[in-house]
Order: sequence, then C-alpha cells, then structure tokens
Amino acid sequence: MLGNQKPPLYSLDGGWRLATATCAQSQISDANGGASACGYGELDAPGRLYSKETAGLSTALFGRGSACGGCFEVRCVDRRIPYRCLQGSPSVAVTAVDYCAPNYGRPYDDGGWCNFPREHFDLSQAAFLRIASRKADFIHVHYRRVICEREGGIRFTIAGSSYFHQVLITNTGSDGFVTAVKVKGSRTGWIPMARNWGQNWQCDTDLRGQPLSFEVTDSEGRTLTSYNVAPSDWRYGQTFEGKQFD
Repeated sequence: MLGNQKPPLYSLDGGWRLATATCAQSQISDANGGASACGYGELDAPGRLYSKETAGLSTALFGRGSACGGCFEVRCVDRRIPYRCLQGSPSVAVTAVDYCAPNYGRPYDDGGWCNFPREHFDLSQAAFLRIASRKADFIHVHYRRVICEREGGIRFTIAGSSYFHQVLITNTGSDGFVTAVKVKGSRTGWIPMARNWGQNWQCDTDLRGQPLSFEVTDSEGRTLTSYNVAPSDWRYGQTFEGKQFD
C-alpha cells in the first residue's frame, strides 16, 4: 500500500522532541474523516494515497501546510500512568495528512491540545493503537522526522483553468516535505509555483496543450526533475507519475 513505512527508520534530524498526542475520534480508522486540509481529498476513499497510520498536526507543526506528506516517528513515553503506553514503548511512523485546529476556549490537556505553540499529533486510531492503550486518550510522546518509504514516483494531479495552473503533489519520498516546485511547458522556461494550500501549488500561467515537466525540492535542498511527465493532451483531474527521491 502506498505510504506504508517499515522499520528500520532513518532519522533526518537525529534527536527526539517532546510532544503530546490524542486518538482522533472522527473516524474509526482515520484521523480525518473526510476532506484533508492538505488537499488529499477523501482520505478514507478506495485507493487512498497513504496508509491508515496518519496524523493531523497542530499549528506549530503544520507550518501552513509545509508539513503535509511529511513522515514522523512517534513513540509513547507517558510512563507516569502505566496503562497508557504499550509495553516496551513501541513507535509508529505516520504521514501528516491534516490540520488539527486550535480550541483556545479549552485547556491544553482537555480539548486545547492543538493550541499554539503546542506540538501535538492527532493520530488516526490505527496509529494510536500501535503505541498506546485503548484506555488512553491523551499521551506524551517523543517524535522525530524520518525518511518516508513510498512505492512508485511522485504524483502530480493537475487542476486549474485558462487563468492559472495548479498541481497537487503526493507520494513524495525523502522526508515527504516539499519546499519548492517549478513547472515547465514546451513553450515556456521554468516557472516557480507558489503554495496555495497544503500540497497544492499554483502559478498564473496557461499551460494547456503543452507537455509538462516538474521540479520538486525537498527540505534538504535536493531538487528532483521529472521531464515530460504529462503529455500535451493532459486534462484537468488527471494524475501523472514522475521520478522519486532516492
């Protein structure tokens, strides 16, 4: 399945950071229960882009959508109350797929988990039960960014109109973070795209009738170029597969 992460995990930043986590209740098997703030659509639909081990991120982690598609290793460390963490404090790798909105009318440990500047993971049930007991509702965790394991290449889903061109980028390897995107038609040079929301990137150019190439830059500054990913007769709503980060 696309987006499964399997051990051993390679950490990008080495050290662990302290955060908190909850188990999302909106869906039995998914943290998001519908359209994703990252632009991924209905996450529980057939042919889902990512595994069921996903997370919504608080404002401090979400980064206005820059963390969408990013991979994190999360480990339960709440040893003060023994029943919360599973024996051995196992970890789980999750993909960031949504935003956990703040609730400033509630305290941080009772509904205000995602209030800024808290670092918080609202884990899907599948992910939460890999590290904590069903009896737990709020746990302390350690987390770190890790390399994502993806099957196939980066995917580009095209949208827009005659006034603008938009692409949704999914299935990104490396750590899953995308920091810059460029697009090139057969009659243009390389055009920088701006993040619209989540992993939707946009430019104010009509690229209809041209084969499309894309440049994607990850958080480490590496740029991957996929030439002529989409043929000249591409249509809005179509998805094309390019190269993948090693």
